[in-house]
Amino acid sequence: MHSEVKRVFIGAGCNRIVNNVSWGASGFISFGASNAVAIFCPKKAQILTTLPGHKAVVNCTHWLPTSKFLFKAKELELHYLLSGDADGVIILWELSLVDGKWRQVSQVPQSHKKGVTCINGIMVSQTEAMFASTSSDGTVCVWELVFPLTSNGDCKLSCLDSFTVGSKSMVALSMAELPGCSGQIVLAMGGLDNKIHLYCGGRTGKFVHSCELKGHTDWIRSLDFSLPVSVNGEVNNIFLVSSSQDKCIRIWKMALRSSMPNGNGIYRKEESSLASYIEGPVLVAGSSSFQISLESLLIGHEDWVYSVVWQPPLVASTKGDAYYQPQSILSASMDKTMMIWQPEKTSGVWMNVVTVGELSHCALGFYGGHWSPNGDSILAHGYGGSFHLWKNVGDDNWLTQKVPSGHFASVTDIAWGRSGDYIISASHDQTTRIYAPWKVDASLQDGEFWYEIARPQVHGHDINCMTVVHSKGNHRFVGGADEKVARVFEAPLSFLKTLSNATLQKSCYSDDDLTNVQILGANMSALGLSQKPIYAQAVHETPDTNGADGLDTFETVPDAVPTVFTEPPIEDQLGWHTLWPESHKLYGHGNELFSLCCDHRGELVASSCKAQSTAVAEVWLWQVGSWKAVGRLQSHSLTVTQMEFSHDDNFLLTVSRDRQFSVFTITRTGTGEISYSLLARQEGHKRIIWSCSWNPYGHEFATGSRDKTVKIWAVDKESSSVRQLMTLPPLTSSVTALSWVGLPNRRNDGILAVGMENGQIELWSLSYNRQDNGSIVVPDFAATLLVRVDPFICHASTVNRLAWRKNEEDHKSLQLASCGADNCVRVFDVTVE
Repeated sequence: MHSEVKRVFIGAGCNRIVNNVSWGASGFISFGASNAVAIFCPKKAQILTTLPGHKAVVNCTHWLPTSKFLFKAKELELHYLLSGDADGVIILWELSLVDGKWRQVSQVPQSHKKGVTCINGIMVSQTEAMFASTSSDGTVCVWELVFPLTSNGDCKLSCLDSFTVGSKSMVALSMAELPGCSGQIVLAMGGLDNKIHLYCGGRTGKFVHSCELKGHTDWIRSLDFSLPVSVNGEVNNIFLVSSSQDKCIRIWKMALRSSMPNGNGIYRKEESSLASYIEGPVLVAGSSSFQISLESLLIGHEDWVYSVVWQPPLVASTKGDAYYQPQSILSASMDKTMMIWQPEKTSGVWMNVVTVGELSHCALGFYGGHWSPNGDSILAHGYGGSFHLWKNVGDDNWLTQKVPSGHFASVTDIAWGRSGDYIISASHDQTTRIYAPWKVDASLQDGEFWYEIARPQVHGHDINCMTVVHSKGNHRFVGGADEKVARVFEAPLSFLKTLSNATLQKSCYSDDDLTNVQILGANMSALGLSQKPIYAQAVHETPDTNGADGLDTFETVPDAVPTVFTEPPIEDQLGWHTLWPESHKLYGHGNELFSLCCDHRGELVASSCKAQSTAVAEVWLWQVGSWKAVGRLQSHSLTVTQMEFSHDDNFLLTVSRDRQFSVFTITRTGTGEISYSLLARQEGHKRIIWSCSWNPYGHEFATGSRDKTVKIWAVDKESSSVRQLMTLPPLTSSVTALSWVGLPNRRNDGILAVGMENGQIELWSLSYNRQDNGSIVVPDFAATLLVRVDPFICHASTVNRLAWRKNEEDHKSLQLASCGADNCVRVFDVTVE
């Protein structure tokens, strides 16, 4: 057998850290998703790839060249990306624009001892860049990167300088080439001591502290130099903009005082203007000096201002060679808004000309804002790991655009919807999300991209597990979080209609279903735990305003407006208007829920919780529909980590932290009663067993453990025992996820997907011959490694769950969904020849 694995979709949220995002001259946007570096294309609103390499959370990313230096990057075939993590490691990546291929060039040597807080770089020529990094260890490093002259050449990285800035660490950094000087570089940094420190140095390094700018009364969060600005035809000025937690933005002007001839220091006295009434310090760089003054103080934000950036340069003339620096600044703040500031034409006073984001309920503030290379789009990343993109469609009319979205914490569980039309995932970010391929046009071959189309649960506890209920009727799932109750959710009418728009199938529910579903959507509760239904007939009633006094209190939550979407929804709509109502709560466990599973008929749900004793480790069985507890299965002494029903629902397999697995027989009487008994329990591995999976066509199953092995077992009904068929060859890392799929046309072949702690996924081909009595003889069972999935399309840390899409009979290609601790949900196409 031969197999090929292709990436179809990646869903991931952005780390909630300032300086985490960068928009490159390549047009792509980079961000950290846990310890992976993710790249997304704003035109397609899709994450293209993730780059594995960091062991710790990625704090910051920075393109060389960024959107600011597009004008120097016209001819470049290779673009570079820097990423810094919480351990102080900086990695340099290379992207070839011709074929879209990535490679890890190197880990930057002598990196920092503690987390990297900011990386900033400039292009000093078409093929040379300088960049600097700050860290919470109090050091600053300055580097030079020489791009290769040919596309297959190597770049050259050298350290120019490294110096300490004292005990107060720096969190913001910007560099620029000074105008009128040959090769003098200025470095501005700011942080916890509320001052902006300016350092000067040459192209070869050795930076010296020149002066400091005082004015801000709280931490400096962002700094950005403009390109040199022309005043009266002479390009002698450069501006620095700074923002702070004191809610203010300051624009500093650095004007070249005439250079010092023979060191006599005779200056031409500039005519004094009102704009430069506050004389600041003088910056001396080589043979030139610059008078610094406060140009403007911008007050408008109501909370910390996390980022300020100058608009990237624009083409000055139709010839297309000359560029100029637009007088326009973008700021992003924790007050949920981004603002564009520009000087008024007549008075020159800086004003706020555009504000976006103020209407959203769920953004909870922005960590950073970025311009597109041509200045017609702006991007923010927010508190909920979310992106927000606006495009100027003319006359400062900024409209929201679709962006990728995903979880911003470890994704703990994933399952395919009952119809196989969508996947649903649960995460420690306290949400469950639904992703589906949105078909734009049935006639287009590649007219389908995956998007998040609903967020059924937005909770107040980390969600550990979920399972889809496979019975007829409406779509339902059960979720379990860090609490003792499991919650049952049912799809509202608005979701069913949105799903049919996404799949372009009007047949995914009948009209009969629609009349039965009386619930349009759901409302958030004040404390974010239960989600109350909104009924179809109740919509026409006028809502009661907030009590008698009408005072707006903190407890009031705006009403959701259940919406049928005709195009993929954006963040504000997802977080608010796509909730599913909670229909039941399942009380019984004594600790936080840990795993859930449903049988194939959709009649029983099994649940387990975190446990350190036999009594607490019991597995509860719940009857779907009545949601009564119909069984308590005792066998394990520690947490049951995963459970699965066999294909015919006659057996329930459970695996546990106590290194044992148990097989229970489940029998159903004609009256709907359930009886169960423990068929076998045995120690399967030497360490924790994390995962298990049944053969979809037989009574064989696989178990995977921290001891880096996968074992295949068979249930022998006659002797009511379990025997081991084989152990797969040892793997490189702990096995954390397994999923076994059958090949529809070949009953005796299967593929076992194995997910590991290092993020890798392997596909193993399992083949066997059955004897007449249905049992398998050990020598007739063979396992071969089909494919080791390319690390660049795998997860960057632990794979938490794998799930094969239910296979229609005629499909050559299979789809595999996976989720991991790198905040990512992934879908792969697997073709088997």
